[in-house]
Amino acid sequence: MVELPEIGALDSHPIAVIGMGTMGRGLAMMFSTRGGEIHAYDAVKRVAEEGAAYARDKVGDVCKTIPGGTPGRVVVCPDLASAVEGAWLVIEAIAEKPDLKTELFGELDRLAAPGTILATNSSSYKSSEVIGKVARPERVLNMHFYLLPMLRSVELMTCGKTDERYIRFLKDMLPRWGFVPHVAMKESTGLIFNRIWAAIKRETIHVLAEGVATPEDIDALFREVIGTESSPFRQMDKVGLDVVLDIEDHYAAERPSLPVEVRDLLRNYVAQGRLGVKTGRGFYDDYTKK
Repeated sequence: MVELPEIGALDSHPIAVIGMGTMGRGLAMMFSTRGGEIHAYDAVKRVAEEGAAYARDKVGDVCKTIPGGTPGRVVVCPDLASAVEGAWLVIEAIAEKPDLKTELFGELDRLAAPGTILATNSSSYKSSEVIGKVARPERVLNMHFYLLPMLRSVELMTCGKTDERYIRFLKDMLPRWGFVPHVAMKESTGLIFNRIWAAIKRETIHVLAEGVATPEDIDALFREVIGTESSPFRQMDKVGLDVVLDIEDHYAAERPSLPVEVRDLLRNYVAQGRLGVKTGRGFYDDYTKK
């Protein structure tokens, strides 16, 4: 029988964030807006400490945007066992490497209390792909967040064995931290929005690969017609073209009929070291190299 956390006890039990990179520190910041405690862990101690410092520094401003918001505590933990101790929710936000995630979820399942919810922030992999070493998959699911604190949508998706009560519970509870939850009714690579966005990115690159238009013209037309400041090539440069290629390879593994020209063009850019903003060049050349 599934043990759901006691609603009244949520704020007195920590939430654990595993992986304190860009997404992890954003999650620590958002979940520390109700006065509770966040357990932060990263295999690289410096990353954990920098991420926790970021969350502590920003949480006060974010609290002003959430009714009842009160800054909580972000505590850096020395190991996984101490990170998950007492937690009612554990969120994984490590690199998009399925083998690493599978090992991690096996450890989390072994260390966390039976009623603890285990969630992956992955947008590229279904949670069913990382439960190979999990004995209690009914408490595992995808919980995918976007760029925080600007975008507060979150997608919930079953691993195929998730107890539906966990998903309903999270859908009801997440608005307390300012999130807007949406539920995928079945397993889907890319969940909901990223699957749609992947199709836009793919066709955008295909248009470029065929020599139909330049990135500048495609982006400009996209902004004008959609009425947005965002555009596909600029967004891909921000994410990193190596990451875009990994994601597209993952889709292609499931759907071999996807156009190979898209992946060939991305591989060409990656081979040249044109990864986007992080290397100073991507589809555009006007970035400052970091």
